[in-house]
Amino acid sequence: MPAAIMGGTGIYNLPNVEVESREMVNDYGTAQVFMGKSAHEDIVFLTRHGRDHSTPPHKVNYRANIQALKDLGVRRIMSTYAVGSITADYPVLDLAVIRDFLDFTHGRAFSFFEDLERAVGHVEMSKPFCPVMSNKLMALASKHNIKCRDGATYVATNGPRFESPAEIKMYQILGGHVVGMTCCPEVYLAGELGISFAALALPINLAAGLEEKITLAEDNIDEVRENMINLMIDVLHSTNDDECTPPILL
Repeated sequence: MPAAIMGGTGIYNLPNVEVESREMVNDYGTAQVFMGKSAHEDIVFLTRHGRDHSTPPHKVNYRANIQALKDLGVRRIMSTYAVGSITADYPVLDLAVIRDFLDFTHGRAFSFFEDLERAVGHVEMSKPFCPVMSNKLMALASKHNIKCRDGATYVATNGPRFESPAEIKMYQILGGHVVGMTCCPEVYLAGELGISFAALALPINLAAGLEEKITLAEDNIDEVRENMINLMIDVLHSTNDDECTPPILL
C-alpha cells in the first residue's frame, strides 16, 4: 500500500522524488495528487493549496483530498503545517510534533457522515494523531539535523485572515501552542476513513501580539523544509500500516 505526504504552505514538491500528476475524481470533487516512489515504497504527495498556492484554507476541498488518498489505498498520512507560534516553548523554525487540536473553524464540510448512505459514525479522538508515527518523528529528528519539540496542541482557525491579539491570548489560556488554518478537518476526516494520521508543524512566525508586527521567517527556511520532508519520508519507511492503528469509529 502507498503512504501519503500532505504538504502545506511552502511544500510543493518532494526533494529527490520524481512524481507524476494524477487527477482523482470522487463524490466530493476532484483532487490533484502526485504519484512517486522513494527508495523503499510508493509515496502519494498532495499539496492542499495547489502547486501555485491558489487555494485559500477555507476553500480547500478537504473531503475530496482525503477520499482521493483513501481510494488510492493510503492507510498512513504524514502532514505538514506552516503555523504561528503562540508560546516560547515552540520557537520559530523548530519543528513541533502535533498531538492534539482545538478546532475553531466554521462553515467547512467537516464529515463524511452526512447522509444515510454512510449511516451514522462518530470517530473517537482521544488520540487523533498516530502515536507510532509521532514517536518515530521524535526518534529520527536528530538524524536529519532537525530541532523538534513534542506535544504541540494545534489551534485551527478559519482564515484567511490572521488572528487578533485577543484571540491569541484566548488560545494560550485554552492550552494551544501553535495556530494554523488547515489541520482541521483533515485529521478527523482521515480518522473517519480509517487512515492513520501524524503531523509536523513548522512555526514560521510569532502570532499576533507577541511581537510588534508579524514577521515571517526567511533565513534557512528552505533547508528546514527539505529536512522536514526527508524526516517524514524516513518515518514512513520506518513504520508500516499494521502497527499504525487509526482512531476508532463508533
